[in-house]
Amino acid sequence: MDILLVDAGLALIALGFVSLLRPLRRLRIRTRRAGALVALWGLALLVTGLALPVRPLRLPGPPMLLDEVVPAYSFGEHHETLIAAPPERVYESVRAVTASEIRLFRLLTWLRSPRIPGRNRESILNPAADAPILEVAVRTSFVVLREEPGREIVVGSIVCCGRSRPPRTALEFASAEGSLARAVMNFHLVPERAGHTRLITQTRIATNDPSSTRRFAAYWRVIYPGSAFIRARWLDAVKRRAEM
Repeated sequence: MDILLVDAGLALIALGFVSLLRPLRRLRIRTRRAGALVALWGLALLVTGLALPVRPLRLPGPPMLLDEVVPAYSFGEHHETLIAAPPERVYESVRAVTASEIRLFRLLTWLRSPRIPGRNRESILNPAADAPILEVAVRTSFVVLREEPGREIVVGSIVCCGRSRPPRTALEFASAEGSLARAVMNFHLVPERAGHTRLITQTRIATNDPSSTRRFAAYWRVIYPGSAFIRARWLDAVKRRAEM
């Protein structure tokens, strides 16, 4: 509900501001005053969505190594796909897929973090087009927390609130102190019927105090739709590569 309210609020605000310039009569916004009212309604929905309390979350899925790293969390997403390839081939594809293979990846990551092309440091939001994206993540801001080749890889990073140096080891990730949010992402493989593999990916974010929870909640409720779209397209890219 929180994400729905935020997204609806942002959409109404955008429509309202456009209608202040030129009323969108096809949407029955016939005057600038009506446009202003639409924007105000959008602002009310946005504020309401951002103000809703954060509750513990429980994502679906089989037992995973990820459970050992982040058993309790308040934010997250789950995606999965069935791939006509054996686990070994799928795992190779997870490790090898590049940003250029993920549809709309660069556009959506730019909207999330605007930058001048070629002027910013490499990161998971700004990877080289031909570099494996997980490799980029691990050599920049993420660290491998668990790995069982052919079954699962778990990577994590500290994404909030104020820490500037990324963790260099799993121990440093786990022992970091302060007001922060730990984001953990995995790719988990489940053998299915002959020659097929179910690929599951989750993101879980755990905060450690009320301040980081409030700050990350506002960020997550805005960026979640784009994040979910990217992850689904990421699985599509792995599927295409593995089934070649």
